Amino acid sequence: MPASSLELATLGHRIRHHRVANGLTLDELGARVGVAGSQLSLIENGKREPKLSLLQAIADVTGVQVADLLSPEPPNRRAALELELQRAQASPVFRRLGIPPVRITKSLSDETIESILGLHRELQRREREAIATPEEARRANNELRLRMRERDNYLPDIEKLAEKQLKAAGHVSGALTHRTVSVMAEQLGFELIYVNDLPHSARSVTDLEHGRIYLPPASIPGGHGLRSMALQAMAHRLLGHTPPTDYADFLQQRLEINYYAACCLMPETNAVAFLQQAKKDRNLAVEDFRDAFGVTHEAAGMRMTNLLTHHLGIRLHFLRVDGSGAITRVYENDDLPLPSDVTGSVDGQIACRRFAARAAFAEQNRTTEYYQYTDTPSGTFWCSTQTGTTSDGEFSITVGVPFDDAKWFRGRETGKRAVSTCPDESCCRRPPDDVRNRWEGKAWPSARVHMQMFSPLPRGAFPGVDDNEVYAFLDRHAEG
Repeated sequence: MPASSLELATLGHRIRHHRVANGLTLDELGARVGVAGSQLSLIENGKREPKLSLLQAIADVTGVQVADLLSPEPPNRRAALELELQRAQASPVFRRLGIPPVRITKSLSDETIESILGLHRELQRREREAIATPEEARRANNELRLRMRERDNYLPDIEKLAEKQLKAAGHVSGALTHRTVSVMAEQLGFELIYVNDLPHSARSVTDLEHGRIYLPPASIPGGHGLRSMALQAMAHRLLGHTPPTDYADFLQQRLEINYYAACCLMPETNAVAFLQQAKKDRNLAVEDFRDAFGVTHEAAGMRMTNLLTHHLGIRLHFLRVDGSGAITRVYENDDLPLPSDVTGSVDGQIACRRFAARAAFAEQNRTTEYYQYTDTPSGTFWCSTQTGTTSDGEFSITVGVPFDDAKWFRGRETGKRAVSTCPDESCCRRPPDDVRNRWEGKAWPSARVHMQMFSPLPRGAFPGVDDNEVYAFLDRHAEG
């Protein structure tokens, strides 16, 4: 496969570097390797690809290995600057401007190149800052959901990384303690600090210079929140994340840090053993899994989507639905029929009123899970739903499986059954004729606007976070 222009440019810089280091001119080196100096000049300028035999001859004369010449690393600072400028001027962002590129010559000083590169970096930053439209955001989110569906929502590399970090911190079994999370942070060179003035647009702030992870004090009393936020902050470092280049990258990083935190809170080895025993006993239940590892019902339900298909061969779905019926979080690989918009996105769509995810809101007793079978155009599904309330209102968490797999779950004996024909509008979208006739043209509801639709993500150095707030916060605490 032919080398790229940047690969040839890097090779040329490395040949020049070793030639000059040996005190040889182009003609002198050319005479020793059997080519004209003008031919070597073309190679050093990245305009011609040398044969392997010539590279071997150059390596012999300059006293290096061929691998040294082929290394992708710039040989010195000047070469690094020239290569970065060449790369920047070849970018689509720059080419769209229609401005002729700067010719890179020996007379161009390092300071001038650095100044030009500064302008290119700002150009790239502004390009990344372009606000994703709601449609673009939905498309990116849907593409990520489909990719994870193909993988059965399972990321083996992150599973292994989490188990490695837990082992190093001495965690063996049971719920992950706050103390162990602190030890994990210390092993990465960080201290967990709780502050009252954390920027309200940030869940946590990591001070890389001083090795601190700042968390809100509201998490201190215990539970799953503090551990999860601290683990997510550590995950950015462990997974080598850099500032997201676009909305899709931002979503991918968010998924990965959430996945890492879940792997630590519910480690694969112990979690799979727990689930396998529960399946053997035909007593799988989200609430038991939740209580065994001291996490939220939502976290336990989502973790089951990572493990049940890959390890137990059970296909399933997960839904978080708010009190208005809107789907706010979703995963399925069992073909549950879900509503979607023209982009294919499910998030934000209204779930069928017949689904357990919405029927559970009508239950008086909400201390235990609500079980239901639902007949759909894609078959019958069994679901387990738990409802809850936050400052934003009601929500429900549902984990469900196709009828044949209900035999492994507690609650399979329920007699509650519903029929859903969605997306047929006659199922639950269209009001009864008498009601429609009574009110059509006589009512005008004012819709609630979801402000997150207009949030500019990604934005600035910290996507979704006010940069000024973060920098001011770090200034206040840097010497604390």
